[in-house]
Amino acid sequence: MRRETAPPAAVVDVGDGLFTIPVRTYFQDTDAGGVVYHARYLDFFERCRMEWLRHLGIECRTLASKDGVLFIVRSLEIEYAKPARLDDWLVVGLRVEVVGGAQMVVRQQVARDDEILATGRVHLACVAAEGLRPARMPAHLRERISAWLPSEPLTERP
Repeated sequence: MRRETAPPAAVVDVGDGLFTIPVRTYFQDTDAGGVVYHARYLDFFERCRMEWLRHLGIECRTLASKDGVLFIVRSLEIEYAKPARLDDWLVVGLRVEVVGGAQMVVRQQVARDDEILATGRVHLACVAAEGLRPARMPAHLRERISAWLPSEPLTERP
């Protein structure tokens, strides 16, 4: 199988609500056979969510001090279809599915070229930075995130 030497282009498509980032796999991501360890996909999902928030102008480092809230993973589902391998260039994507007063749900995927390797659904809760109790999402955050809701309901692929 041919391995790409250049990263895939990052894609930001507000019209369809898709945000993607390129991710390269390294030795630290794989087992002894060169197959990406299953838990690393969660790291790839997290990296994509953090870059998406940065793209929205939401700095996670200052979210607690500035807005008094944090986003935490409440639950997630992940399905693995095919393995990623050492030195693969992957595209990790995100689409917003639901935005509520104190929560959001995003669909995520990891792909290599046109092959979907893993898909996931991540339920994020907004909590107060102090005490970690559920908290309403500040209006300016909710507006920025809601702008990424797709115009039509999502199908199975994020």
